[in-house]
Amino acid sequence: MLIKKLAPILLSVLFIFNSCTDKSSREADRVIIGIPSDVETINPLYAFNIAEGNITELLFLSLVRYEWNEELGNLEPKPMLAEKWEWNSDSTQVTFYLRDNVYWSDGVKFTADDVIFSFDVYSDPAVQSKLYGTFQEFYTDEENHIDIGKSFEITNAYQFTINFPKEAKPTLFDIEFPIIAMHSYKDIPRNKFQTTEINFQPISNGPFKLARWDRNQALILEANTQSYLYSPDAIQEIVIKIIPDYSARITQLKKGEIDLMEDLKPEDTEMINDESKLSIETVKGREYDYIGWNNIDPKKYAEDGTISPHPLFGSAKVRIALTKAVNRKEILESYLKNYGELAVGPVAPIFKDALNPAVTPYLHNPDSAKILLAEEGWADTDNDGILEKGNREFSFTLNIASGNPRREYAATIIQNNFKSIGIDVKIETMELGTFIDNLYSKSFDAWMIGWFVPIPLELKPYWYSDLELAPLNFASYYSKLADSLMLELEENLSEKDQNKILSELQEVMHEDEPVTFLYWIDNIVAYNKKIRNISITPLGIVHHCWEWEIEN
Repeated sequence: MLIKKLAPILLSVLFIFNSCTDKSSREADRVIIGIPSDVETINPLYAFNIAEGNITELLFLSLVRYEWNEELGNLEPKPMLAEKWEWNSDSTQVTFYLRDNVYWSDGVKFTADDVIFSFDVYSDPAVQSKLYGTFQEFYTDEENHIDIGKSFEITNAYQFTINFPKEAKPTLFDIEFPIIAMHSYKDIPRNKFQTTEINFQPISNGPFKLARWDRNQALILEANTQSYLYSPDAIQEIVIKIIPDYSARITQLKKGEIDLMEDLKPEDTEMINDESKLSIETVKGREYDYIGWNNIDPKKYAEDGTISPHPLFGSAKVRIALTKAVNRKEILESYLKNYGELAVGPVAPIFKDALNPAVTPYLHNPDSAKILLAEEGWADTDNDGILEKGNREFSFTLNIASGNPRREYAATIIQNNFKSIGIDVKIETMELGTFIDNLYSKSFDAWMIGWFVPIPLELKPYWYSDLELAPLNFASYYSKLADSLMLELEENLSEKDQNKILSELQEVMHEDEPVTFLYWIDNIVAYNKKIRNISITPLGIVHHCWEWEIEN
């Protein structure tokens, strides 16, 4: 009788003990990452921002993966879904040999059909994927949709060939993107891909799979035990925790409630360094801030699309003078605590072989700035403290988006710097959406913003003169020589020849100074020392995180 009474208690105790053991085991193999806002999608077709890209790359594999070579400052391709690949002699054909041990998370085997289907979908105008319109090296129809019949030959389930037009200059970057499961999407209308429920319960083949997504709270990824990348010794769960408040992220990091966060403020590094269980690592130079000068007259452009020089900023000499007037070093030292370096152009310092050492930053020199402005006809003839030329005073509004303390701080210093040489600047802060709309419409005279440089380096969308082909050329920079060099970079050149062209392009842009390049900003990352095998690179904080282990 006593045994019968005790049995439920014993079972209850065992259940609690086992539950605690399971929970403890999970926590021992879990890494919690704090981020400021939720992602919009984990569908690789529409993963536009960096956080979305980082997550989708853990769920969906590509044919090729890339590793960052710190010594050379470039990318090295490595096998992923493809075990190997072979180009023919004139690069009009490439044959891929796929792994035969890759499974989707529902147990279906991955094959070449998934790859061909993915190329078809990414290039389909009905889908409007993030890569639509980027398949110029392929056989395509009038809507930029890849001609699958001309472009692909399937030998068997694990071998296929891509054919390119004779005039094409393809590289591995043209075929590197996350592959999706054909059986998961084939029955869904193409124009419904962005809203389908599958986006919230994806069939994936990466080292992790989605366990749960609580919107604006957390994404939980669990190790995919069927993945060829799986290791029982590695972490078994990643929790991506949404913590909008920066101070709350710092507090949770110190308490051990999260294990990793990036974009630390420089002033917090000393405090984090005092925490024995935390490490800090900095990632050099993929983000830079700049002051944009509209190189064209926005009023004439708005009226009838006329391209004519801006009355203040249309001269390269004036733009160089403005750069010399700004004390960028003061901002770098006082706000960024030297977690960064002065910028001299759009080629990031991480691309070591591409940097031109002869191109150096314009240093702060107000006297030189005044001389350059005087040579362009700007003088304070009425002694009111503001330069004028004819009937026009050198006065403008510097626009910045709200919610960025670094740029608000810098704007005040910049305003004072310009005042000291006779230039009147008003600062206007506005909501981000309105700010971006004005950038695209070329309505601003001057603004401050930042760019996160893509890897591999791409300059044409930001600096090419044809504003239809380069919608991100907000400054409307125009240079026939720069254009010709950017077009040369699209040729199938050796790395040495590409770096030579990039070196020349840096010289051209430095002489034109289309904008005032301010500084490259280090990404300051803090993480718990219990994480082993972690490697923070310019490719992101979770790159190769399936190799992370927890030191117990």
